[in-house]
Amino acid sequence: MATVTPVRKRRADDTKLAILFIAPALIGFVVFLLWPTLRGIYLSFTKFNLLTPPEWTGLDNYVRMVQDPVFWNALKVTVYYVVINIALQTALALGIAVMMQRLTKRTWLRGIVLTPYLVSNVVAALIFLWILDYQLGIGNQVLALIGLDRIAFLADSAWVIPTIAVINVWRHVGYTALLIFAGLQTIPESMYEAGRMDGASELTMFRRITLPLLRPILALVLIITVVGSFQVFDTVAITTRGGPVDSSRVLQYYIYDMAFGRFQFGYASAMSVGLLVVLVVITFLQYRLTRASSSDLA
Repeated sequence: MATVTPVRKRRADDTKLAILFIAPALIGFVVFLLWPTLRGIYLSFTKFNLLTPPEWTGLDNYVRMVQDPVFWNALKVTVYYVVINIALQTALALGIAVMMQRLTKRTWLRGIVLTPYLVSNVVAALIFLWILDYQLGIGNQVLALIGLDRIAFLADSAWVIPTIAVINVWRHVGYTALLIFAGLQTIPESMYEAGRMDGASELTMFRRITLPLLRPILALVLIITVVGSFQVFDTVAITTRGGPVDSSRVLQYYIYDMAFGRFQFGYASAMSVGLLVVLVVITFLQYRLTRASSSDLA
């Protein structure tokens, strides 16, 4: 008697459907990220002012960048801003995230934390420009009412970068807190229950349980926030335009000024490539030093 071999149903090939779904994102990546990056790297080796075709100059722009004191000052100012911004933002976001997890379960309260992030950088800068105005600003009027001297927050070289950092912390801290809060949800509640049974205080559990188990998420958050902080531009462009006397001329604003203010697109592209290299190195070091690829929960 012949054996009848069952006919297996052929699985549908989803390759074309997958390509259809991936195509919009892939086209956007190529058009708005990959191609501008490659084009910028090419222009960094040229002299280009939009009016004439790019003229190949080799490493001249990079030599100029290394010898440019304004570039190094802009890089120093940017690093100063990043240190203040990251320190304040990470500490506040971590505290807010822990309080959201340990003290409240109300969704509307968590939504309020995110509200400043919904305000654009330009609007936030304009609001704080008015609030911190030396003569008419509410901030300085409050200082005057309580008997303190007025402070030129955005016109004093000692205050301008910390002030810009605080403005951006106000806007971004809620989003950063929600990222950390999402990471807190991955920590099993049984860990805290065991800690309470052993008589550990909330502070002890925070140091011995929360921070170690939250390390991969904190590493990711730090990478995202550091990269974003190095690209600060909007707040500076609206409030100070690099002043007073280059004390707030961050690297992104200097690149913008060279490209669209002086039409030196080749040199601006070289500085952009330099910033890209700096960010790649910092991201790699952060990834390795924080061991972001491993978790203590495993």
